[in-house]
Amino acid sequence: MFEKVITFFKEVRMELTKVSWPRRSEVWTSTGIVIIVTVLMTFVIWIMDLLFSHLFITLFR
Repeated sequence: MFEKVITFFKEVRMELTKVSWPRRSEVWTSTGIVIIVTVLMTFVIWIMDLLFSHLFITLFR
């Protein structure tokens, strides 16, 4: 059982050497894009929520 665990971690280590890790600049660019899209989508959903709430308030008065 113990040898299976050791073999597993050796294989994990070998697989991690095959991974193509992104450069720091790519990580920062991707992070910036995710933050911008998140803020924009939050704004869009907020505006839609306001419009629908006003619509329902007007309809059910």
